[in-house]
Amino acid sequence: MKSLFAPLISSLLLSTLAIPALAGKDMPPSAFFDAAICKPSYSTRHAFDIYDAAEKLGKPDRLSGAAVYHLPAPIKKDGFVAHDVLLASSTIGVLVDGDVAEELAKRYKLAPQKYNIINMSGFARELPDSQQKMKGMGVTYLVALKSSAFKNKTLLACQFVSDEDRKNMELLSED
Repeated sequence: MKSLFAPLISSLLLSTLAIPALAGKDMPPSAFFDAAICKPSYSTRHAFDIYDAAEKLGKPDRLSGAAVYHLPAPIKKDGFVAHDVLLASSTIGVLVDGDVAEELAKRYKLAPQKYNIINMSGFARELPDSQQKMKGMGVTYLVALKSSAFKNKTLLACQFVSDEDRKNMELLSED
């Protein structure tokens, strides 16, 4: 169990170096949806831009270890609507209204996810090498996940998974 948390802690410590350079950046609400669909692809610098912008939305609610920020107005994109931004470790996402994982999978060309970790299931797609900004440390995925914790919402997110975390997930899924 201890080995699952070590990579998360080290990535958070490394990424705190970028905080001072990013303080005070304003971002339009649509940027949260763009970040959730990996535009641009996940990077520590962009993640802190998103975290900083989310902090300006107010105090987050906590949901299964994630921070959920409520948007002042819904974001509408590609036929989907989101009222909330979800940030967790190396995941930037939006909570899309409805149980729409299958529709999101069709729209964003996602395949059934290999792993069912923490009572989540859904779809994922590894970004192509040209969009892997942190290659050598891990892999970035676009995911659409269902969970009873989301209550009639679907998580659409850009998710960076370190190489060590991916190995741990493979070990856990062998059971």
